[in-house]
Amino acid sequence: MYERESGLFDFRRTEVSPLLLVVDRRDDPVTPLLNQWTYQAMVHELIGIQDNKVDLRNIGKIPKDQQEVVLSSEQDAFFKANMYENFGDLGMNIKRMVDDFQQIARSNQNIQTIEDMAKFVDNYPEYRKKHGNVSKHVTMVTELSKIVEERKLMLVSQTEQELACSGGQVAAVEAILNFLNNESISDIDRLRLVMLYALRYEKESPVQLMQLCNKLASKCAKYKSGLVQFLLKQAGIDKRTGDLYGNRDLLNIARNMARGIKGVENVYTQHQPLLFQTMESITKGRLRDVDYPFVGNHFQQGRPQEVVIFIVGGTTYEEARAVALHNASNSGTRFILGGSAVLNSKRFLKDLEEAQRITKSNVHAV
Repeated sequence: MYERESGLFDFRRTEVSPLLLVVDRRDDPVTPLLNQWTYQAMVHELIGIQDNKVDLRNIGKIPKDQQEVVLSSEQDAFFKANMYENFGDLGMNIKRMVDDFQQIARSNQNIQTIEDMAKFVDNYPEYRKKHGNVSKHVTMVTELSKIVEERKLMLVSQTEQELACSGGQVAAVEAILNFLNNESISDIDRLRLVMLYALRYEKESPVQLMQLCNKLASKCAKYKSGLVQFLLKQAGIDKRTGDLYGNRDLLNIARNMARGIKGVENVYTQHQPLLFQTMESITKGRLRDVDYPFVGNHFQQGRPQEVVIFIVGGTTYEEARAVALHNASNSGTRFILGGSAVLNSKRFLKDLEEAQRITKSNVHAV
């Protein structure tokens, strides 16, 4: 078998062994709680992606062949080019694609000769494919826009990003209280805002945090009692590895100060997952053995050329984007990302509730 199919076993040999880094989702509970504003991550957050498929049956009257669509960068050139684009640029690119298709459609209407007819028949499969692709992306972007408007996500997301990326505790409390009192804000968005505040300010303002939790419980029928506190027990500052908010390490503090002075290009996509820092540390040889100890007798000699990062508890499309952009920068180290699930905020909260239920049942059993 080996001799006949030697190509299957011809793994690339590198001077330095590949590195497998296993990390815990609790180190960065912020990323799966945030709204997303790049195409692939946004579709998963607001509609849902399962095995590269998007179920559109619940969004209104659409053709039967469009009720479940495939989002694959290998089969869909438009998606491959735009999966990491922000929502504003995506809208312009969708318009450009529609304009191009309309020109093709108009040219197909001008059939005057047998040759024109034969050409149309030859090109018809490609025309049908383009029609389906245009229809698919227009339908999804229209639905995303509708959800953003209905849930006031541009307002909510701005506060989320401020909680994740910058200070301003007093302003954050005021903003979250306003959202909790706003009946047009959904329960899940209220819950996520309080959780993001709790993760950032759990030590600084326990009284204000309790005030927000009580207000949340009184306003949200779906709110599960103690879920915010359970999140802190599982992924609070005492449980986390790494510098989630960039306020422990002097290098991270300086980087954040420089970033604040420079400003950000897009307030809705300014957040960088902790994974970004981890990849940077590996590339520069600064990954701390104290935080990420080696297993067994293995000792890493030199900078690895290939690193597999596996996140226990699930990864996100925002992190997948960070890995893709890092690999495109040709740093000399190639990263591969894996996880026990692909999370959005709904799945993350569901998993958290299940963990809370199991913990309670174990306590009662004892």
